[in-house]
Amino acid sequence: MITPRPGPPVEATETAAATASGGRAAPLAGRTALVTGGGRGLGYAIAGALTGAGVRVLVTGRDRATLGAAVADGTAVRGEVCDVSDPARVAALATALAGEDVSILVNNAGIPGPVAPLHEVTPAQWDEVFAVNVRGTYLVCRAFLPAMVAAGRGDVINLASVSGKRPLAGRTPYCAAKMAVLGLTRTLAVEVGESGVRVNSLSPGPVDGPRMDRNFRLEADRTGTSVADARQAFAGRAALRRLLTEGEVAAAALAMLAMPGLCAADIDLSAGMVAP
Repeated sequence: MITPRPGPPVEATETAAATASGGRAAPLAGRTALVTGGGRGLGYAIAGALTGAGVRVLVTGRDRATLGAAVADGTAVRGEVCDVSDPARVAALATALAGEDVSILVNNAGIPGPVAPLHEVTPAQWDEVFAVNVRGTYLVCRAFLPAMVAAGRGDVINLASVSGKRPLAGRTPYCAAKMAVLGLTRTLAVEVGESGVRVNSLSPGPVDGPRMDRNFRLEADRTGTSVADARQAFAGRAALRRLLTEGEVAAAALAMLAMPGLCAADIDLSAGMVAP
């Protein structure tokens, strides 16, 4: 466990989330959230937004240093190292957090996988993408949903991607995995909705940052174009002609928690990304 250090005071807000009572809203402040992959990128941004709304935030990931930094700067109150693709480690995580009343679960942990034609993708690369992006989501839900169902309340947000709904050449493992997350989300929502637990997915389009910079470099190498051209090609597919920011994705996650009737839904946050 990462030892927490006191962070800056958090001003609780009246952001609302659904309760099992069918439409009544309860404040986010005072609830506890677990964000996987919360030490960097989108997970870190979402964790920070939840903390700003008065939520007690726990983060997990594979990098102890980034988790420690998130705790040290007040983004989270606790960090636990965990590889979500490993059943034993997820079980250990659930044991470590047994004393926490986790009622918000954000399955953000994921990897981009290779950028290559399908025939060049190795079975090991394919399996790794599915292990983290799909099995990891399944394992964490399997570990933490029973307590939510027993309590009769809870919110699960699974990070999918617009790439799971539109063609993206050279990204078959990632696109297939994110489509699987969409199917997992909708089916799980039907299974647990009657108990008062809401399950939804959030599908961002390309988000400006190191991960997309890496993809642009690989795409430029694959197509023989420049990194700037690869970036513009992505941005040009969106109605707004730009990439998203991490802050926009975090704000969308908070907005989803504020909609009592949202269940078995996918929120497309893509700046208007459309299929070619």
